[in-house]
Amino acid sequence: MRRGAISEFLPLPKEAVRAVAGPEGRHAALIEDAFHVLVETPGGGVSVGGESKARRGARQAIETLAGRVASSLEVTPADVRVAIDQARSGSAAPGLTVRRGQVAAKTAGQALYLEALAKNDLVFGVGPAGTGKTFLAVAHGASLLRSGEVERLVVTRPAVEAGERLGFLPGDLGEKVDPYMAPVWEAMSDILGAEAWRRRRDRGEIEVAPIAFMRGRTLSHAFVIVDEAQNASRLQMKMVLTRLGEGSRMAVTGDPSQVDLVNAADSGLAHAVSILEGVEGVAVTRFSTSDVVRHPLVGRIVEAYDADAAGRRP
Repeated sequence: MRRGAISEFLPLPKEAVRAVAGPEGRHAALIEDAFHVLVETPGGGVSVGGESKARRGARQAIETLAGRVASSLEVTPADVRVAIDQARSGSAAPGLTVRRGQVAAKTAGQALYLEALAKNDLVFGVGPAGTGKTFLAVAHGASLLRSGEVERLVVTRPAVEAGERLGFLPGDLGEKVDPYMAPVWEAMSDILGAEAWRRRRDRGEIEVAPIAFMRGRTLSHAFVIVDEAQNASRLQMKMVLTRLGEGSRMAVTGDPSQVDLVNAADSGLAHAVSILEGVEGVAVTRFSTSDVVRHPLVGRIVEAYDADAAGRRP
């Protein structure tokens, strides 16, 4: 601490104190480095030492983390970084109320994504795996469905592995597409609860269909998620984007670096973003490796592959 700096004590419940400190003091270290303060947990609360402005920012971040604990939410290093960003910018991260509580942004990119979903009718979420593009889109759609703002949640995905020739697979349409929709089903079950998800699906409030089955339809009063959109062709992308009907919104997610099409140049995601960005009612959120919220190694793996693709050593 600099000469003249003082300390202030924030009384907090022991659970909040443990969350602010973090495993082996790592959360407190992030706050210290961000605001140039000294964070200590002497018992019964948190002590913050430093200059006035620095203490104010650190205190706001700590109060945000304490609020997560009070809402029975976990606190991870990603949550600490978001709290720090909020304190610096003076804004709060947007969140969604779902069955399991509050789903909140864990990174700056996720915060921008949730804001875009709330304000626009068509949102592209583009970036590497593990950044929460699909999960947050499902959470947003589930929130709209629960509040009655939309009547249906429709999810569509290219079935590239089967070449869209789903007739060769056994079972009805739902059984045919289930293998391709597994990640989306897992997110919905987690957000809505397994029983509520099945009930809404049986009532037709939640619907899945491969992109090949969307032609000729108009989707009204629905929230539509186009997942793995990098594997949709340009023609498929134009077709599915023009399915929007009255009172509907759409989120399109994908990673342009993971195209599985035979002709990668035919991918409709990057093409759609290039021609629609800037159009009224359309927003584009670009995620980076800093937004990866899976195992920390995932971000480093993505960076290594990006470096290799660019012809340089990681």
